[in-house]
Amino acid sequence: MRLVTDWMRIVLRIGVGLSFAVLIGAVTIQVLGRSFILSSPVWTEELTRFALLYLAGFGTGLALLSGDLVNVDLVSESLPGRAPWLLRLLSALLVLGFCLMLLSPAWRFTVIGAMQTSPTLAVPMNYAHASVLLLLVSLALAALLRVIGMLSGTSDGRPEHLVGEIE
Repeated sequence: MRLVTDWMRIVLRIGVGLSFAVLIGAVTIQVLGRSFILSSPVWTEELTRFALLYLAGFGTGLALLSGDLVNVDLVSESLPGRAPWLLRLLSALLVLGFCLMLLSPAWRFTVIGAMQTSPTLAVPMNYAHASVLLLLVSLALAALLRVIGMLSGTSDGRPEHLVGEIE
């Protein structure tokens, strides 16, 4: 299971890095164009939006794995006994359930995009719409890994400590 989680982290980190690199490149072209040419290529606006969508798609599952996703645990972690563990498990199960419920509509949304073309990049919109599907799949897999880890005893469901964080 640790191997699956590690590979998922690697793939998601690469996706976040590539999305961010595309975003940086598109914004740089926009700034340079507006600063020196007085206009920037119109396709940079659309590419920036697509990069942001994919950044969220790759980053959300990664954030759940690492504990960087918003976590409201002030009340739950102060409860006695196994209650905090049960609430963390319930939370992961709810995230998994909602993601699974939304996969079919997200797939239909993605397929519909094949009939549309982006105005400036002239690519099928299913490439942009697939970012929503990616977000749901990565979030569902991260939640599933958390549930499996908690039920198998390899994880307590708490967020991981970040590098440099004091325990």
